This record gives sequence, C-alpha cells and structure tokens, in this order.
Amino acid sequence: MGKALIIGAGGVASVVVHKCCENSEVFTEICIASRTLSKCDELKEKLKYSKTKITTAQVNADNTDELISLIESYKPDIVINVALPYQDLTIMDACLATKVNYVDTANYEPLDTAKFEYKWQWAYREKFKEAGITALLGSGFDPGVTGVFSAYAQKHYFDEIHSIDILDANAGDHGYPFATNFNPEINIREITANGSYFENGKFIETEPLSIKRVYNFPEIGNKDIYLLHHEEMESLALNIKGIQKIRFWMTFSEKYLTHLKVLENVGMTSIVPIDFEGRQIVPLQFLKAVLPDPASLGPRTKGKTNIGCIYQGVKNGKDLTYYIYNVCDHEACYAEVGSQAISYTTGVPAMIGAMMVMTGKWKKAGVFNIEEFDPDPFMDALNRFGLPWQESFNPELVD
Repeated sequence: MGKALIIGAGGVASVVVHKCCENSEVFTEICIASRTLSKCDELKEKLKYSKTKITTAQVNADNTDELISLIESYKPDIVINVALPYQDLTIMDACLATKVNYVDTANYEPLDTAKFEYKWQWAYREKFKEAGITALLGSGFDPGVTGVFSAYAQKHYFDEIHSIDILDANAGDHGYPFATNFNPEINIREITANGSYFENGKFIETEPLSIKRVYNFPEIGNKDIYLLHHEEMESLALNIKGIQKIRFWMTFSEKYLTHLKVLENVGMTSIVPIDFEGRQIVPLQFLKAVLPDPASLGPRTKGKTNIGCIYQGVKNGKDLTYYIYNVCDHEACYAEVGSQAISYTTGVPAMIGAMMVMTGKWKKAGVFNIEEFDPDPFMDALNRFGLPWQESFNPELVD
C-alpha cells in the first residue's frame, strides 16, 4: 500500500520494524533511519526475508534540514517517530515542510527541563490542518492504548466517565541490580519529576513518588504502585465527557527505588551540565551510558506486564465500573520479535497508529491525540497484532 520512514533504531524501533514487516500488505516499503547507521543495518539484516522492502539511512534527528532531505529523497507516506522526545518538534517541522503524515509515541519535552506537556505539539494544529496532513500524537501504550481504551469505554459503555485510574505494572525480572526497561534518561526524568493528578478541572502536583498504594493485578498479583505525572492525563482531561478525576500509577520495586534514591542523592540523575576534565557533561546522560541498554534486556527478562485502565461513571443513570487491560509476557515477546515486553507494548501500537493513518481510517488534517479517533478498528488490530485485551466489570479499585 505505501511507504513508512521509521526514525530511530532502539528497542521500540525494532518492534515497529518487525510489526511493519508482519503487516506487509500495508507497509510495502520501510526505511529505517538513525544517527547510527549500523543499528539500522542490523535491523534490516534480521528481516532480510520479509516481503516488505527495507532500506536504511543515516540521519541526525536534531537537524530539520537533514530530515527534510531524507524525506524528500525517500518520499514516505508517513513518518513514524520512535526517536527521543526531544526530537519531536524537529521531526514535525520536517513533516510540515514536506507535507507528510506523522506519528509518535511520546510527547515533546525540552532537553534542559524535565517537563511533559502537549502545548508545544498542540501549537502545530493549524499548521498541520492547513498542510492537509495528519499528526497522531502518543501512539504507544501509555500514552496510546490507554487513550484508545478510554475512547472505547466512552463509546460503548458510558454516558459519562467520572474517574480514570491508569495502571502500569511491570513484573518482569532482568536479573540486573538496577536497569531501566526503556531509555534510562527518559525513564529517570519521568520518575524523579513531581507527580500530579487531575481533579475537578485542575492538576494537583505532588512530591515525586510520595503517594503509594498496593494493587492486586490480574495474573501478576500484588504490586506497589506510585502516583506519577503522565502526559495522557492532559489530553484525556479535555476529550473524555464528564471526567472529574484522572490518576496514573506505575509499579516500582523497593530495590529499584533504593538504587534510584542513592543515584539521586549523589547527583547522578541531574540534567544540569557539570564541568568534568574540561568538558561539559550531563550526569544523567553519563548514567545512561553506563547502565544496560534496554534493547539488550530481552533475552534475560522473565515475567509479565499488565497495563490498563479502571473507569467509573454512569450509564442510563446507573453507576458503572469497567476495567480493561492487556497482559504481556516478556519471554513470549522475545521469542516473537527479540525484545522485552516494554518495547513490545510501545512498538505494536506505534505500527497500528501508523496503519490507521495509512489506510485512511484515521485520516484528518491537523494534530490529534489518539482518543480523538474511532477506537474500534484500533482495538481490533490490538487483538490481531499481539496485544489482546481483557475486560472486567467488577474490578478491585484503587482507594
């Protein structure tokens, strides 16, 4: 059907590439582009027998002119951005200049400030509308599938949704004393930032990891969950009818948090540059360099993830509670595509979101969050491409 340019060559990009090749009727050609060409070539080699035609390219995603040149040369129908969140705007600028559709998995954040907001990307709404192209924001799992789940719940089960609890649990074990399951720099910035929740029309900030609960997750059991700020709350607060409260929860083990606290106490999680032997370095970027690469965790990670949403609201004047979630097995993901489940649960929705735009099911000019489209075809694709979902109408609640 068409061509996709995939920017990035890490763990999530690997899953996107595998899944695009699995869906070769839609993705007849793909180009994998990254700053490190050898990583792109390694991915291409793994899928050399695919029906999808694969090419590779070197590009600096911080440089809009380089991106424009690559897009003009390759002429894709869509750009799938699985690079770093700092690079969202340069890639969006390149898509605007070349009038090519865009999809990403995480919202833009400035390199020098750990702040997650959609305002920078929402500012492109009129420009993308005038250009006649689609920008689909946050087509990962959270954000991403959590937004599709919310649109599905709103469409099929509720007249109004009053509260949403988003629950992200990883019960995987990789055997290292300390490692992150996705980009260490992004992961640690997210965790050490202030938390927040949405209630009665405004966001309320909390100290980092200061609110803790215990939740009994289907298939993985009781886990400590901590309240974090997460970007999808911002768009769901605007797009879900009747919403009064949204919270985001993520699991962390005591061992993980102990290591993180020590690193924070000695300054290794700082994003403020320091002088080291006559050059400027960012401590968190140095820490990222010495921690295990998340893409290397696949063969040694065992256990499952459980990510989903609990909704409370009303239907026909009666109270209703609804829980929808996906359970993903790390070892099964590695057997299928060579990655652990964290990359898998982000990469599969990125491919599906791109497919929705490529096939015209989600084709509107402008900048959109994922819950603004019809959820049904996306929900069907989740079952088809490896992320089947389960439902409960009597779940345990988070107090």
